[in-house]
Amino acid sequence: MSTDRFNEEKSTYVLRGSDTPDLDAGVAAIRNVLKTLPQRSGVYRMQDARGDVLYIGKARSLKQRVANYTQIKALPKRLQRMVSQTRSMTIVTTNNEAEALLLEAQLIKRYRPAYNVLLRDDKSFPFILLRADTDFPRVQKHRGARRAVGNYYGPFASAGSVNNTLNALQKLFLLRSCTDGFFKTRDRPCLLYQIKRCSAPCVGRIDKAGYAELVGDAKDFLAGKSTQVQAKLGAQMQAAAENMDFELAALLRDRLKALTFVQGTQAINAEGVGDADVFALACKDGLTGIQAFFIRGGQNWGHRSFFPAHTAEVPEEEVLVSFLTQFYEDVPPARQILLDRELGEGELLAQALGDAAGYKVTLSVPQRGDRRRLMEQAKRNAIEALERRLAESTTQAKLLREVAELFDLPEPPDRIEVYDNSHIQGTNALGAMVVAGPEGFRKGQYRKFNIKGNEARTDDDFGMMREVFRRRFARQLEEAPDRDAVGKDGAMWPDLVLIDGGRGQLNAAKSVLEDLGIEDVCLVGVAKGPHHGRDGREVFHMMDGREFQLPVNAPVLFYLQRLRDEVHRFAIGAHREKRAKAIGASPLDEVPGIGPARKKALLMHFGTGRAVRNASLDDLKRAPGVSAGVAQQVYDFYHAR
Repeated sequence: MSTDRFNEEKSTYVLRGSDTPDLDAGVAAIRNVLKTLPQRSGVYRMQDARGDVLYIGKARSLKQRVANYTQIKALPKRLQRMVSQTRSMTIVTTNNEAEALLLEAQLIKRYRPAYNVLLRDDKSFPFILLRADTDFPRVQKHRGARRAVGNYYGPFASAGSVNNTLNALQKLFLLRSCTDGFFKTRDRPCLLYQIKRCSAPCVGRIDKAGYAELVGDAKDFLAGKSTQVQAKLGAQMQAAAENMDFELAALLRDRLKALTFVQGTQAINAEGVGDADVFALACKDGLTGIQAFFIRGGQNWGHRSFFPAHTAEVPEEEVLVSFLTQFYEDVPPARQILLDRELGEGELLAQALGDAAGYKVTLSVPQRGDRRRLMEQAKRNAIEALERRLAESTTQAKLLREVAELFDLPEPPDRIEVYDNSHIQGTNALGAMVVAGPEGFRKGQYRKFNIKGNEARTDDDFGMMREVFRRRFARQLEEAPDRDAVGKDGAMWPDLVLIDGGRGQLNAAKSVLEDLGIEDVCLVGVAKGPHHGRDGREVFHMMDGREFQLPVNAPVLFYLQRLRDEVHRFAIGAHREKRAKAIGASPLDEVPGIGPARKKALLMHFGTGRAVRNASLDDLKRAPGVSAGVAQQVYDFYHAR
């Protein structure tokens, strides 16, 4: 959803002042805004002296809601801290409160303010797509924008849930899963046909009408009508047996077995529930966990645990409302949403979600029957997931304390950055950075650095490391010089930096920080031992020249190895992706004014990009689809130098 659908009246009111938190200055800035605020619904953004967003809220009446922030004694400590940092506000008016609620969620996701409840897991959910733009629709896994024409089924909680359902669809309905290009070029059935996972429409083993019947059965199955499909298959099997077509009867028997297996592997009994999203919340020791079940057509499409950030001192009901609005920003809601508690803003939330989805959405708290049993199961899962998370957090906190002791840090690190480089003989060189914290890896803050050779050759590991560090920390100095500040892309100052390499890489990074005048970042080189780290004999290089190893069974060593392995994995994956793109590149890509059609015509005529480069002007003019002007342009690009 875009903010363009709202009637926006933006105004920013600024009271100049220092960055130092000051309650009086914050209240003065808010009162300055109050003078011109309307009695209308909308969204407000609290900003600090640098313009960074502190908090985003919505209101039925902006004037009344914002006025509450001037009543300091009535505010919890968390909001008092926010007010003390506030120096400006941005106001966006909307047509009604439901629109304000949707816009609030959108802006929270964009700005990720420090005082809002945040949904940490912002990865897109997988769907199953049954294409409808071809005579023989393909069934496939889908993520991202839903631009393709077809039926979308989801969301599924994980890729594993999608894969299990896709396997069932292939066994049951023999639908094709191959790409259109593969489908069009087949002249004989592929392996999936041999193992009875596809009906081979690519080579005419099934006609259009027969395949359409399979597609219809698949739609019924995904819509929760599995018993109807089962009855239909049973009748067909019996008819085939009576006609003594035992081969067909055996095939139908195998499909029935697959359907029975799928029905028996539903870990959550959701029969009779229809389409529903189920949410239960649990809180303990300042941490909040939310368990979600996705039920479609009475079938369990998986479950997932969420642990929103910034939930301390926030009422549970407010946490759940904020979570749901952010969760459904990119995911279409089920027509019924089952919750473990009543929400004061339940009707408003249902209206907002229904307006965005284009159909009626209801929120309810189950009291009896299948829905009540399902909710109790969700509650139990929420509590168990939260206890596991707390146990993991305790272990993680202990490891971080050991890391602090190991590297002489004043306190356990909140942000650890790990760096590595990857290249093959200097080609497609890049640097990689991964980030870890108390909650684990922060994959949204991973970064890739395409090596440009500014510091040295791209096959010089030390020079590559210097370039990566100069770009990373020069930008941090420019955007957020204060150690508690945040850069434009959310980057913060690290408490610890690990470098995959030995003394040479460490010294290269150290020299860059010294040139930039940075002296308070702890650098540690992690070099593989004599057997490339397989025996746990990594050598740790400190900035003061010390070197040491850890006992091979030390838990902190295993933790540091995980960090090193993660950056290595990320660097190798990014390098392979870059190399794959380079393989598909052509020298003609560099020629200005040459589009895909002319590039294809030249390559079809000459065979290779090198042949085009070496061709004479007359030869270029004779190429089909290439005018004299284009031929001259290509020739001049390669020869007029």
